[in-house]
Amino acid sequence: MRVFLSHSGEDKALARKVAATLQEAGLEVWDDQTEILPGDNWAEKVAQALRDSDAMVVLFTPKAFSSKTVRHEVEYALGQERYRNRLIPVLAGPPEEISEHNLPWILRRQHLVRLPDHESDTGIKRIAQALLDAA
Repeated sequence: MRVFLSHSGEDKALARKVAATLQEAGLEVWDDQTEILPGDNWAEKVAQALRDSDAMVVLFTPKAFSSKTVRHEVEYALGQERYRNRLIPVLAGPPEEISEHNLPWILRRQHLVRLPDHESDTGIKRIAQALLDAA
């Protein structure tokens, strides 16, 4: 299964950690850091990755909530049948800083994964297991 990892550009360290855990579980993760080369059309590459992916993990952090790019990626996934039951919202950060009430209403109905801190290996492994179960 190919997974698109949506995140704010300011959350690259967390995204790399999540991507590594998903890859260790046998999932293929599209990584903008290695897939988009200098001179590439960034929007075109992201659009192709969204079309080619089977699932999406969205890392919602305080920065991601204000990211138009993250919002557009989620809107795309919500409109695609192949992402049904394969769109996993992740609340990443202390509960006092990040609440599910900040999520788009449609995502509040889905099972959420909470990562209260960036060291939560158990939570990241739950993401991988959810994707494997949906495969």
